[in-house]
Amino acid sequence: MNTLTSDIPLGNFDGLKRNWRADMLSGFLVFLIALPLCLAISLACGYPAIAGVFTAIIGGVLSAFISNSELTIKGPAAGLIVVALGCVTEFGFTGGADPAADFQAYRLALGVGVVAGVIQILFGVFRSGILGEFFPTSAVHGLLASIGVLVISTQFPIVMGVEAGGTPIDRLLGIPSYIMGMNPVIALIGCISLVIMFGYPLIKNPKLKIIPAPMIVLLVAVPLGIYFDIGTEQVVAFAGQDAALGPHYLVDVPNNMFTALTFPDFSGVLTSTGITYIIMFSLIGSVESLLSAKAVDQIDPWRRKTNMDKDLLAVGIGNTAAAFVGGLPMISEIVRSKANIDNGARTRYANMFHGLFLLAFVALVPALIDRIPLAALAAMLVFTGFRLASPAEFIHMYKIGREQFIVFVSTIIGVLATDLLVGICIGILVKAIIHVINGAPIGSLFKPSMKVDSAGEDSASIKVSNSALFSTWIALKNRISAQSAKSVVVDMSDTKFVDHTVMANLEALAKEFAESDRELSIAGLDGHRSLSDHPLAARKKSN
Repeated sequence: MNTLTSDIPLGNFDGLKRNWRADMLSGFLVFLIALPLCLAISLACGYPAIAGVFTAIIGGVLSAFISNSELTIKGPAAGLIVVALGCVTEFGFTGGADPAADFQAYRLALGVGVVAGVIQILFGVFRSGILGEFFPTSAVHGLLASIGVLVISTQFPIVMGVEAGGTPIDRLLGIPSYIMGMNPVIALIGCISLVIMFGYPLIKNPKLKIIPAPMIVLLVAVPLGIYFDIGTEQVVAFAGQDAALGPHYLVDVPNNMFTALTFPDFSGVLTSTGITYIIMFSLIGSVESLLSAKAVDQIDPWRRKTNMDKDLLAVGIGNTAAAFVGGLPMISEIVRSKANIDNGARTRYANMFHGLFLLAFVALVPALIDRIPLAALAAMLVFTGFRLASPAEFIHMYKIGREQFIVFVSTIIGVLATDLLVGICIGILVKAIIHVINGAPIGSLFKPSMKVDSAGEDSASIKVSNSALFSTWIALKNRISAQSAKSVVVDMSDTKFVDHTVMANLEALAKEFAESDRELSIAGLDGHRSLSDHPLAARKKSN
């Protein structure tokens, strides 16, 4: 979309005066989506329900004044559920069996969150925003899909009103038993919520989609919960079965949000668990946030570009502040950001307004939150997990190339068998092995081979030798970005292998060049064989 610079909305004081109506409306509509999701993600992480709301408030208000990312919404995300839940679990979380132990595990996790936030601040200060471009595309997709599977495995039993334990694989295999042993009243609420979440995207009439799906779920589930009086300890006969009900099937938040403020315990920071999760929070959270911010930039109607270092700084400051008062970790969240764009947001103040609406709601009417059935929130997360690990994602990765599909599946299996950090390392290792099998010299995994053949005002040529791989992409990108010529050619004629991540990143970079009235092109691939029919598939030198 070509727009005069003067017509591009900016998140400064003048932009606030010009665009506050559109941003406030979008902020309100995003608030309707964010409230139930913040509560759901908090509980799925083993944190108090209010923790996610603290995070969204802080992320919304603070980041509006630090980051230049105009349309991203900052807050808790399903992608970090596995990390947060793993952290509190290893610190002694019992899932309600021992409230004192659960509270202490929560405080220890907050201590880890503060340190991870400080590390993210350092990432921003030392300009590590390019970090998100190191990881191979297929491994990142595998990581996100595995998170989706893990979210489904933990939340589906809650939808059915049953308790579940064991490994993620155990829980997935136990799905038939959860259905057979369901609590009929809770499962009714949970299944109706699932039908709404999965059926909502099928509605094509925009007038029928004014109210977001999560809010429709609450508008249906809350009255059902009141009708069945699920918050009272009792056993009722329903559908020929006995259903045990009680307050543990409802969200529990304090009447005064200030009494929920919780301060961290730093005694676990230097333990093996603390160090492991500091790395996971700071690394995985940063990568997810950067990837989301990049994705939002691509659908920004005004094609504004986020300063990734500045955005990482904003996320780090937000995470540090949130963890100090009892909040979850935050990232730039893609689903709410997309809704922000669809609702007509113009500047970063829509993010601020969404945070202020959350603050007003929990401060003025917290009693309404206590009426929300946990099964309804779990249904929202099951839907989120399905979107992350949908069959379409598997098909998409297979179409890119069988070797990409192998990396994708290897990452998923690695995560399910171990944890997120080890899982993505397994995916990267598998990718490296496949590259070597396809003819990439081992040395090219670590050291790029490239030189500027010619450079002038009008054109420049960069010749790449050996291989062009995900592990050396950052060096290649820096070399390309250093050229000031109007037209830059990347010559791949001497490469033995060019991987999918480099092909995809070059295409994205070419679009950025085009937006600046410059041209970036790839040459020398005529002698290479594509590993699939996908236009961005990996290329191997023909013999």
